[in-house]
Amino acid sequence: MQKITTFLPEIKLVGITTRTNNKAMFERDPSINKIAALVQKYFHNGLSAKITNRQKPATTFCVYTDYESDHHGDFTYFIGEEVSSFDNIPDEFTPLTLPTQNYAKFTNGPGPMPDICIDLWQHIWQMNPKDFGAPRSYQTDFEIYDERAHDHKNVVFDVFIGIDA
Repeated sequence: MQKITTFLPEIKLVGITTRTNNKAMFERDPSINKIAALVQKYFHNGLSAKITNRQKPATTFCVYTDYESDHHGDFTYFIGEEVSSFDNIPDEFTPLTLPTQNYAKFTNGPGPMPDICIDLWQHIWQMNPKDFGAPRSYQTDFEIYDERAHDHKNVVFDVFIGIDA
């Protein structure tokens, strides 16, 4: 796993959301695991193709935001794509703006999904502010899946953890 600290400007996204928590995320029952159900809905229904003003087709953002407290509380999970504007968004989608923020960026992989993602998040939850380079902001964290994630047995992806630096 590689880590760098970076600053990103505002990013506009369009996608779908659910409210959940990390306890439910690891349940194998799809009626409890809202993230798995949302990801399945997004890909199986071809929702990305319905997003207007797409910036980078086939690059998926998975965002964790609206934290109730920290990684132990509820949060909003979002899956979607970057857009150039929020004009003409179909009703089934939600706009989301990633704030201008400092991030600790981790590049992980290759490895099989979902194990590689679960393992990374479990590692992140054990980290302290020094490991991130600053305290976590719990404002917005996200994963980016691009062409490096097409082979589900050898996924490489980036995780951006918002920090107060």
